[in-house]
Amino acid sequence: MMTKAEILKREILVQYKSVRQFALEMQIPYSTLVTALDRGIEGMAYGTVIKMCDKLNLNPVDFSSLEKGASLGEKILENRVMQYYIKLNKAGRKKVLDLMDDYMQLEKYQLKE
Repeated sequence: MMTKAEILKREILVQYKSVRQFALEMQIPYSTLVTALDRGIEGMAYGTVIKMCDKLNLNPVDFSSLEKGASLGEKILENRVMQYYIKLNKAGRKKVLDLMDDYMQLEKYQLKE
């Protein structure tokens, strides 16, 4: 199993020409990024790791790939909704789905594309 630093490095090299180019784009000192990728990202500021994950379309929790175009906020919200949903019993799940179905019928709640 790859470490988070290894996953980050792989994604950086897939999406950018080099670690140096990614560091420039992220406005992170190159030496800081190289050290983190070599020794592990645990010592990096949490906010920096989040920004890097967002830039690379990675989920900051497990570093899995996010679909292109899906913002980090949307994915976190989807995960939260699903975490609540799976804690409900059958009747609770039916109630939630019925409510969502009702809201989908109302124009004021529909997503405007």
